[in-house]
Amino acid sequence: MSATTDRAQPDDPLTETEFRDRLRELPPSAKLVAKVLESETPLSQGQLADESLLPDRTVRYALNRLEDDDLVGSRYSFRDARKQVYFLNQ
Repeated sequence: MSATTDRAQPDDPLTETEFRDRLRELPPSAKLVAKVLESETPLSQGQLADESLLPDRTVRYALNRLEDDDLVGSRYSFRDARKQVYFLNQ
């Protein structure tokens, strides 16, 4: 697994329109994960799988797609430094 970059603070925050336009091009699993993060944030990958009812592998794929488009950021959890938590870059 590659080293994770801290994307907690994007250089230029996205406008609501830009965010939605980027999200529109992504698969349904990524849209569902983004919707879950919209209501509850930050969440770990496991928590996202529980909340979205998607398999872990699908959540991992969705998070990768969202991170590639800078729609989601991540940081290490304050509760458990072994885990990362994810949040929307909006």
